Amino acid sequence: METVFKAIALYVALLILFRITGRRSLQQTTTFDLVLLLVIGEAAQPALIGNDNSLTTAVLAVATLLSIDVALSLLKRKAGRLERLLEGQPTIIVMRGTPLPDQLRRARIDAADVLQAARERQGILRMEDIGLAVLEANGSISIIPAERL
Repeated sequence: METVFKAIALYVALLILFRITGRRSLQQTTTFDLVLLLVIGEAAQPALIGNDNSLTTAVLAVATLLSIDVALSLLKRKAGRLERLLEGQPTIIVMRGTPLPDQLRRARIDAADVLQAARERQGILRMEDIGLAVLEANGSISIIPAERL
């Protein structure tokens, strides 16, 4: 039973820490991010199962983590507030060709990230041609060309 409580505590702690550190989609994951996730997994493992390296403990820990994930996904469907708390909300980061510095700083992205998304998604080369750029809750950047506003 101790493994279950440890798994719950670790899940909640990691969820809070990742939520605090910001949004980043898997498509935006860098080599540094991947290394960081691997190191976090390795660092969290002893706290999760301690000295008990048995298959039963490992399966119990994984089953607990997956159960928490499924339970939270079901709760998020029913409670919009919980979803906004856990997943975040879309944030406007560029409006009518003008980057919003406070929003960019909070999101820890820069104009180069926005321009990259603009090039990839809309073929836009200049900031002035962006009507609206939105940092979505999943970490991706949506671009609406100025001509469509």
